[in-house]
Amino acid sequence: MIFRSLFGTGSGESAATLPVVRNITIGRTVRLDTLAWRRLEGLSFDIGRDTLDITAQGKITLDDGSYVHRFYTNDDVMLQAVSELADGSDADDFTVFHPWSSSYPSDELDKGAFIRRLFKAYWNEDGMPRFERFWYPDDPSDQEPVGLWEEIYEERTGPPLRRIYQRCMLYSRQVPPDGTELLLALAMKPDGGDLTHEIMIGLPLLPAEITA
Repeated sequence: MIFRSLFGTGSGESAATLPVVRNITIGRTVRLDTLAWRRLEGLSFDIGRDTLDITAQGKITLDDGSYVHRFYTNDDVMLQAVSELADGSDADDFTVFHPWSSSYPSDELDKGAFIRRLFKAYWNEDGMPRFERFWYPDDPSDQEPVGLWEEIYEERTGPPLRRIYQRCMLYSRQVPPDGTELLLALAMKPDGGDLTHEIMIGLPLLPAEITA
């Protein structure tokens, strides 16, 4: 699955040209095979279309030497790929996510409560069934959320537009007849910006279900 290697932190700025991952980068249009989710029952996931116009790109370097590539639309749909190579040429694990909710913590108590939820083996979100923790499977004990830095670009060359520190945990649930729905919970704080609490809903995709 796409998130299994997200167990480190990455940071640092780069002015190098961004990688083109299976022909996906800023300015390109990605077409998704909607059968990937239309064949599944009872989903909360719904992006309402089969094309993604990529307007921003994110890059994460993990401590284990692997890379996470994120591609964004103007309405914050995110296509993610994980690779062992910096140029993404070996990427074969993909996930598409769309926002479910976004909020600013109301106070320190609210901020702490959200972080404590990220440690738990399950996630209950209003309007959705229960999700079980995808990382650390079959372990009911509290676990530290993953921490990472993401660099966000809106141009193919040049320095990142911003950097965002994220603490996150991934959850999943099985959906009939044979699918998996994902929930990504994040506490996100851009350099010089305000902390937000984000919930995203996603699905794993096969490379054959993506065309760019």
